[in-house]
Amino acid sequence: MSARRRRDGPEYLLPLAVARPAEAFALAGELLEASPGPHEASIAHQARAIVLRDSGRQVEALAELRQAVRLARKSMAPGRLADVQATLGLTLGLAGRPREGLAALEQAIGNSRGLAAGRVLTRRGYLLRVLGRYDEALADLRRAITLLRRGGDLVWEARARTHRFLVYAAMGQAAHADQDLVVAERLSAATGQELESAMLVHNRADIAFQAGDLPAALSFLDDAAARYAALQTDWPSLAIDRSAVLLAAGLATEAVATTEQVLRRYLRRGSKGAETADLLFAVAQAALAAGRPDLAAERAMAASELFRRQGRRGWLARATFVLLQARYDAGLRGDQLSTKAGRLADRLDELNSSDAPAAHLLAGRLAADRRPDDSDRHLARAARFRHRGPTFGHPAGWLAHALRAEGRGATAATLIACRRGLEAAADHQRSLGAPELRAHAAGYGVELAALAQRHAVRRNDARLLLRWSEQWRASALALPPVRPPDDPELAAELAALRDVARRLDAAVVADGDTDRLQAERNKLESAIRARTRRLASQRPGNEPQHRDAAADVGAVIDGLGDHVLVEITALDGVLHAITVVGPRVRMYPIGPVGVAVRELGFALAMLRRLAHGRTPGGALERLDAAGLRLQQVLLGPAVADLDGAPVLIVPPAALPAVPWAMMPALRPAPVVVAPSASVWLRAGRLPVPRHRRVVLVAGPGLDGGRNEMKEIGRDYPGSIVLTDGRATAENTLAALDGAWTAHIAAHGVFRRDNPLFSSIALDDGPLTLYDLGRLRRAPLRLVLSSCESGVAAPAGADEFLGAMSALVPLGTASLLASVVPVNDTTTAALMVDFHQRLRARASFGVALHGARSRVDDDPVAVATALSFVALGR
Repeated sequence: MSARRRRDGPEYLLPLAVARPAEAFALAGELLEASPGPHEASIAHQARAIVLRDSGRQVEALAELRQAVRLARKSMAPGRLADVQATLGLTLGLAGRPREGLAALEQAIGNSRGLAAGRVLTRRGYLLRVLGRYDEALADLRRAITLLRRGGDLVWEARARTHRFLVYAAMGQAAHADQDLVVAERLSAATGQELESAMLVHNRADIAFQAGDLPAALSFLDDAAARYAALQTDWPSLAIDRSAVLLAAGLATEAVATTEQVLRRYLRRGSKGAETADLLFAVAQAALAAGRPDLAAERAMAASELFRRQGRRGWLARATFVLLQARYDAGLRGDQLSTKAGRLADRLDELNSSDAPAAHLLAGRLAADRRPDDSDRHLARAARFRHRGPTFGHPAGWLAHALRAEGRGATAATLIACRRGLEAAADHQRSLGAPELRAHAAGYGVELAALAQRHAVRRNDARLLLRWSEQWRASALALPPVRPPDDPELAAELAALRDVARRLDAAVVADGDTDRLQAERNKLESAIRARTRRLASQRPGNEPQHRDAAADVGAVIDGLGDHVLVEITALDGVLHAITVVGPRVRMYPIGPVGVAVRELGFALAMLRRLAHGRTPGGALERLDAAGLRLQQVLLGPAVADLDGAPVLIVPPAALPAVPWAMMPALRPAPVVVAPSASVWLRAGRLPVPRHRRVVLVAGPGLDGGRNEMKEIGRDYPGSIVLTDGRATAENTLAALDGAWTAHIAAHGVFRRDNPLFSSIALDDGPLTLYDLGRLRRAPLRLVLSSCESGVAAPAGADEFLGAMSALVPLGTASLLASVVPVNDTTTAALMVDFHQRLRARASFGVALHGARSRVDDDPVAVATALSFVALGR
């Protein structure tokens, strides 16, 4: 402890406990070891208690405070007892004992005057805010700010204004909230309160979140997390708030993991305080969104019990809603659940809760069959929010509006509401920069599209089904790209990831220690994900909007030319096929999605075995039989509309990697695959680069990769060839940017846990889809003759995360890729033939079909040819 601090007395420990908690805790311990008098010892114990309380260690904090109270009574110092009583009262309240806490605070107010009273009132206002008693909290905090400002206590005025900001924000008074936050930020900076400055940055995230600006909210949360970490403090509300943002972005599984990890830490400590209750509630919300109603119900019940003990009636109502919604999602129905849901929705409305719209939506659904008047009333209340609150909540309001219209039998009004809701969902997606966030941010858009599709199926209206299948599935790839190529920090992190991955591969081969390298890779991947998620959409002012094109069936039919369209959609667990042949549009029910997924798994397994040379007798016959079974469960009666003409297939998200050429009805025809017909049409309108640059890249470790590039290069004089150690990420990205045609022959890895970290192996390490996302313009035509390069992961409603979703918005019109790992040697011969046909001006689909038709009867060669798909034009 410095001589200056000794002369000033121990009072500095109390503000330090908030500004730099780890340092304050250590210094308070040093002071207690020196056997100080009652006054100094009381302050030291109080400082330690504040640090422990703010770290969630409530039991230990209360033990320290009881010591502090006993010593304060002995010290007889003016105001000492009242100050400790106030800290004790707040800590008791946060530990789940609000009655005792408020009683201690009332006692402290009676023992204080002036500045001391302002500090006590600030703490009571904080506790009342946590308890949801906003009017009482506001009254205390107004009095506190007046007393503190009059007494010149800038530190405590900043704290009081921070708590009042949170009250105003909870009450929806944004202007008042922002005024308090600005003043609190200025005062905290002037007084050097580092922890409180971190908390204010954290609060900025809440403002951004309420405004619907999720990238900004994530940026503030990352900044706050870094500040908390530097101060060595644990702040559970950070995980809770990050979970809320992740849920708004559709990343429910990650939200569960984020909150559950912190919750388990608190449960191990035996904590039953406010933080534990809040974490239980956050996990329940996330689990509900992630489709885990059992976990949601378990956590919601535990949260309800703590809220009940703590007297937090508003939070109890919110937890009860999550519990009822979880039971509904688990399949429970009936009058009892409907009655409870209706009463709870009205209660949440009275509390002005953010859960009120969803609660009314649930009550409306439950009452639809039994009490239509009640259903209409609840849906009308939920529908109010189609124009209110953050933009990510508007689709829920439109869904309620659509369900209300459907209940009245107003089909036209239902479909209008569905269209408006999908536009609102697209607007929310448009505000997000990262492809990952865009693909997952479907929200209620899934239900809106399904509601309209059900109308089409009931009416047996093929054109209407096509329109609504296109309306939503095209939205993610219709959004403008976000281009971050000049972010040096992102480039450095991606380069570091390549280096770590290369060292990790070497360690695996050498049977070395990989744990540290794996942890380093995970850390870098988290940093890259966080950085890209903070990107906001930066659409140029002249970027076209694509809503109308996505829904224009006439434009789709006219633009198909000689292609037959087969668009497959999954609705309520059943596949439906829509075919367009000339002006005729038809629809066919096919069968269960689950059966199709199972047969696809069998087919892909067979192709993998053959690619590795495992060719039992009768391999080709078995391949044909598997193709026929796949055709029956994926195309069904729709094969009657296939007559050998080129085929455009639009698959559902549940079937992202299908070897379409295995099916007998598709083998005679060129086949191309696209995420939507509208996207395919737009790809055909992309401008051809003025300089027709060709880029050929061969990664390391491929048998015949160099010879493959040499053979293909003969067809493209003047092409850029990167082999023999020159195929680095920097060289490859520079060559790919704006290229006309590019071919990358390299080993690849598809990452199902995070598809945007799927990669191809270059000489200096893996090149990920995050790297390719930094291109100003992706190659117009791209061939990836690597492992599983055509695989994508379903994300949201009929949307994918994979090479296509990353590259189409950046300008790629045509992509050739494989759906399983392929045989390197046989792939080389196929690719040479494919490029010769491209040079003769064939499209990707026609060139692949022609190259495939030249393959002999060798099972490995046949399996390799069938494993490739032409995506796009």
